[in-house]
Order: sequence, then C-alpha cells, then structure tokens
Amino acid sequence: MKVLVSDPIPDEAIAMMKNAGIDVDVMTSLSQEDLIKVIPDYDGLIVRSGTKVTAEVIEAAKNLRIIGRAGAGVDNIDIKKATEKGIVVVNAPGGNSVSTAELAIAMIFAVARKIPQADRSVKEGKWERKKFIGTELRGKTLGVIGLGRVGYEVAKRAKMLEMHVLAYDPYISEEKAKEIGVEILPFEDVLRKSDFITIHVPKTKETVGMFSKREFELMKDGAYIINCARGGIVDEKALYESLINGKLAGAGLDVYENEPPGDNPLLKLDNVVTTPHIGASTKEAQISVGLTIAGEIINFSKGLPARNAVNLPSLEPTAYEKIMPYMLLAEKMGRIASARLGNVIKAVRITYKGEISGYETDYITRSFLMGLLGEILGSNINLVSCVPVARERKIRIEESKSETSEYYSSILEVYAEGDEKSITLEGTCFGKDDYRILKIDRYKVDFIPKGNYIISLHEDKPGVIGRVGTLFGENNINIAGMIVGRHGGKGGIQLMLLLVDDVPSKDVLEQMVKLDGIIDATYIEL
Repeated sequence: MKVLVSDPIPDEAIAMMKNAGIDVDVMTSLSQEDLIKVIPDYDGLIVRSGTKVTAEVIEAAKNLRIIGRAGAGVDNIDIKKATEKGIVVVNAPGGNSVSTAELAIAMIFAVARKIPQADRSVKEGKWERKKFIGTELRGKTLGVIGLGRVGYEVAKRAKMLEMHVLAYDPYISEEKAKEIGVEILPFEDVLRKSDFITIHVPKTKETVGMFSKREFELMKDGAYIINCARGGIVDEKALYESLINGKLAGAGLDVYENEPPGDNPLLKLDNVVTTPHIGASTKEAQISVGLTIAGEIINFSKGLPARNAVNLPSLEPTAYEKIMPYMLLAEKMGRIASARLGNVIKAVRITYKGEISGYETDYITRSFLMGLLGEILGSNINLVSCVPVARERKIRIEESKSETSEYYSSILEVYAEGDEKSITLEGTCFGKDDYRILKIDRYKVDFIPKGNYIISLHEDKPGVIGRVGTLFGENNINIAGMIVGRHGGKGGIQLMLLLVDDVPSKDVLEQMVKLDGIIDATYIEL
C-alpha cells in the first residue's frame, strides 16, 4: 500500500506505518495542481487542515481508497465526493481534547490574574503591582457550555481548582454530569449564575451567534468569557461593546470569526487575552492524532474495518438501493424527534416491519441516531460516531423486527423518550425519492418530510387555524401546505403540520403559541 502525507504529521506516525510495511511518501505544501498530478499513484492520503481534498483531487485519485485526517474536523475534505467514489474517510476525534481543555483552563487563569498584561508591564521596565489585582478561582462558579469531550475535561480540572461547575448541554444526562460533580442547568441560568463562561460546542447553524448582546446582558456584571471552540459562536461586535462598557471584565479568545483576525478591535483591548488558534497545538496532541491516523491506515491495509470512519461504510448495491430511502426517512424522523423533545434523550426504540426487516437495518438505526444528535453536535455526528456518542450519553437503544406489516409492504416505527416527553413516528417508502411519514404519535398525517415545517398541537375548536393564518400573513410568511392530524371526533387535542415558504422568526413562533387554542409550535427544516 502506498500512502501520501501532504501535511506535517509526527515522525512517530510515519515510522509506525513504515514498520507495518506501508510505502510512505511525505510531500508537504503541495499546490492543488501538484496534488492532482501526483495523487493517482497513491492508495492512501493523510492530511491535516492545510490540504484541501476537493472533488477535483478525488476525481484524479484513481487508486485512492482511504483519506486520513490527522485531527477532528473534516471541512477540508469533500466527503460526498469521497463517498461516491467509495473512498473511506477517517479522522482522529478526541485526540486533542486534553490539550484544548488545558488551554481553556490556562485562559481562565490568564484573564483572572491578568498574567499577559503583567508580563508585558514588567518587560517594559515597570513595577505596577497594584494595577494587576486579580481574582481567585477557588469558590467561583464556572459555566461550561457544551459538556462533550473537551467540556468534560475542562469541568474535571475546574472541580480540582475548587470551583463550582455548572453546565448547559441539552444532550448530556444528569447522570453523566454527576460523575464529576457538575450541575446541569438551562442555558440562561448558567449565564446568570457564572463568574466565568467557557464555550465548548461545535460550530453549527444553531450555535453561530450563540453569544450575542442578549446573552452578554444576562451574564453577571464583571464576568469573564472564554472561547477555545470555534470562531463565529461569539458575536465579536457584541463582545467588544460588553467589554468596553464594563459589563464584562475580560475575555480569552483562541478562535475568531475571521482567521487570522487582522485589525479586529478586540485585539486592541487590554482586558482581552488572545492566542492564534492553538487549542490542539501541543506535542502530545499532535502525536496522538498522528498515531491514531497511522493506526487507521495500518488496519485498513490489513482489511480491518475503520474505527473512526466519517462516511458511509460500503454496502452491496442491491441492499444499498433498498435501504437508502429508509435511511433518509430515519434521519428526518430523528431530526423531528430532536426538535419536538428538545431535551435529554433517554431511550430510543426502532421497529422494522415487513420486507425491510429482512435487510441490514443497522444503517437505518444509525441514520435515525444521526438525525437525533446531529442538530446539536453538527459535523461531529456521522453514521459511525452516532452509536458511541449515544451510548456515551446513556441513551438506551433498542431494535426489533417483525416480518409482517398490516397495511404497507414495509413500515419503520421509531420512538424516542426524553426527560418529560416522548414521541413516536411511523413511515414508509414507495421508491427511491418517495419516503413519507404516516403518523406522529396518535395522529395520521402522510407527508413527505422535505422543506420548512411547523409542527403544532392545538385545541380542536373553531377559529384556531384561522388565527394562525392571520398571524403568518401579517408577518409575510406564506403557508404552502397544511395537514391536520385528527384523532377521534370533534374536540380534544389535534396536531397541525404547516409547510411554509418562509422561515418564521423566534418571535413569530412565540406569538403563535400565545394564540388562543395553540398549545405548542416547533419549527424544523427538513
């Protein structure tokens, strides 16, 4: 097997592959044109963030069978194109968790004790002891936003510093948090009660701008904020205003909306500690991710399955054709369940009825979990990672099969249970692109889950639907379709599905819930 390493990785990782009989060439800083010229000769490619593995590169890679990313993020790899070409893409999740966590802790110390400012003052020949009065961490409250791998490591270290640790993570159970003495609270409560806030969530459409003017106003006067996660999660303009008006005492930033940050005004503030995106930049972390990818390449060369594949494992063409529509359906069901429950998921039960029960259904189960967890964890969730992540969050997963199906040749039934609510969905497929949800809880619906939907429960009485239509008209939101899932006769609680051409704002949804007869309303893009 012949492997090209196009970004620097540790010598130990290269030696490990060579000792296993793999032919390794190291050619770093290749241009796209040069990479396209040389890639046809290789069976494997190892990159970090520097090399862009575009569709053009993959198209030219006639012999390529595996791409290894020495790190967690795979934004620089065209995953879809690689999957189409049957190329396995692997990464090294978790290898830099400790290094990033330690940087976050270092940032907390730096802003609390004004270490960079004091260092600069002494080097300028000054002796300003009174100017650098800091604050102790012992007894202070740390709010951890996102209790995944990195957040978990931060929380453990903060507890050893005798800090009280709060956390917000809608997908982490209290049981998991209690293992290290962390208290799970709603997002706004964590903001109000914390002296320090540290961010450890992935960058998704939900987390972009997660911290803006409103969130800073909710925080304690004189609080500090640390971001070693991803740029864009913090609104930098709002952060700047909160720092200069004295609302916040300081900030520690390793990541920025634009990198490098250029003439960012935050860099000019004396109460902001900055580093150049070095969360994973430790010798240990680099060795860890390098050895992980080397191990993946070696296992692949021996015909063993990849442990950290981020794209779809191979399937027989006939099986793939049959189950793919159900995989798409299951992923949509998972997203609906996640949106409707909106809290910790405790249990999942998936039932296959009819013809589909005779196929390899593990991929369908994984698709449901991917949809269920993907909205909060973004690109960190895929068909491989979703199962261990679900288990890590103490989610019980059950799967059952029945060869009989009463009304359709195949039925997929999914059930998800949260802290206080649960949801059941049923669906089927009539062809490659015709997958439908037939039932939500006790309500019959029959719709194709594509587009912008609002799912709502309402009292079955005159005028309710009309009031919703009026509200949406006043806000220039066009209703393209409507389904009312009625259960029983007149009266009671019914379900309404609205297909809308325009995305409703949070304010519009709040107004909708306040309408007479409306019980709840959830928006989801399917």
